[in-house]
Amino acid sequence: MKKLKFILSGGGTGGHIYPAIAIANELKQRFPDCEILFVGAKDKMEMQKVPQAGYPIKGLWISGIQRRLTFDNSLFPLKLIDSLLKSRTIIREFRPDVVIGTGGFASGPLLRVAGIAKIPTVIQEQNSFPGITNRWLSAKANKICVAYENLERFFPKNKIVFTGNPVRQDLIGIDNKRNEAFVHFNLSEDKKVVLVLGGSLGSGRINQLIAKELLNFASQNVQVIWQCGKFYYEQYKHFGENENVQVMAFIDRMDLVYAAADVVISRSGASSVSELCIVGKPVIFIPSPNVAEDHQTKNAKSIVDKDAALMIREAELDTQFTNLFNNLLSDENLQQKLSQNIKTLAKVNATKDIVNEIIKLIPNPGASI
Repeated sequence: MKKLKFILSGGGTGGHIYPAIAIANELKQRFPDCEILFVGAKDKMEMQKVPQAGYPIKGLWISGIQRRLTFDNSLFPLKLIDSLLKSRTIIREFRPDVVIGTGGFASGPLLRVAGIAKIPTVIQEQNSFPGITNRWLSAKANKICVAYENLERFFPKNKIVFTGNPVRQDLIGIDNKRNEAFVHFNLSEDKKVVLVLGGSLGSGRINQLIAKELLNFASQNVQVIWQCGKFYYEQYKHFGENENVQVMAFIDRMDLVYAAADVVISRSGASSVSELCIVGKPVIFIPSPNVAEDHQTKNAKSIVDKDAALMIREAELDTQFTNLFNNLLSDENLQQKLSQNIKTLAKVNATKDIVNEIIKLIPNPGASI
């Protein structure tokens, strides 16, 4: 009986890594004896996060092209050739049944080589505006699992399956965890909780905003849980000495922090948006303007247009954030409307649906189960 083998590739940010881990976990649940290998970019966060999740990973010498002229840009052709050659070695040695890419630079050469080797490939596109890597790979991919509708202008229509984004399964049913969450984070029951998320790497601009807004938050009698990111923690950790403010580099128990939150201030990366749809809390999105094709703004706008969240651009933070936040905090009807509407957009079975598509591509799957 043949043992199934899968390679997953995606990284650079948590938005590419955690969907890949969620897919891997579902594959392991379906096929306990299967072998799973991750491929990422050397020196990126997947090289730590994937082993922490219990999976082996190999690194490629690959990175993106910077918008300005840099020495790294001059190395890109060499890095690409090196990554293609190493990907070929990985594919030949591991011999996967299916290769799955969740975005990020490393998935480009790996899925390209897999396609040339006639190995079935699946792209999982998280964003409402696909990145250049997945657009480049789409012509040869067997299936493209998407989280937003109307992506036919980017991908072959006959390959698209609308699944939603994979999310951590422990986020489903968090309403039952609120008491546990308040104990875990040592929170007061008589004060609302504001959760601040700047993305897996942190956001300098959001951190500046929150530092400036702490006096306003104190006047509103709220508690703040502030994930500032590991690169900014030393700079902002002293604000945690304030009563009702907790500053963290990274939050491990996302299920509990979402359960505790009354209002969320967040970047609008695809994974964050998908998680927030499932947890169903009132959200103020602050899209990053420093991402390809401004896709975070497009992600947030797709939710805002359905009256399911609020959005404010970075350029408007200093002049409009305080009023926007205070109005939301004081308007229970608005909070309820946003919460109800965003829940209707959740795709709770996304991970299972994506794995169903992967299984369809396995050569003779019945003989392998």
